[in-house]
Amino acid sequence: MAMKLLSIINIGLHVIRLLLSLTALWLSFGWKVRKARKAFEKELVKMGMAKKDAKKLSAFYSKLKEEITRTAKSLIFSWC
Repeated sequence: MAMKLLSIINIGLHVIRLLLSLTALWLSFGWKVRKARKAFEKELVKMGMAKKDAKKLSAFYSKLKEEITRTAKSLIFSWC
């Protein structure tokens, strides 16, 4: 009985650890995409492109991030 309880607690701790790692990964990914997007915009403006057009082009970074996140979520939840 005690062994079963310890196994359940151990599984719970591993699930919590996994969720915390996934959350940290998601936050880090979002931050890095924002930084890349701003750097890309800055370089395009430096090369002479209008700021409005640079923002439109850099929006693809965010769209790509959303697609990657959606794909990862669908893979994770398809296992459940």
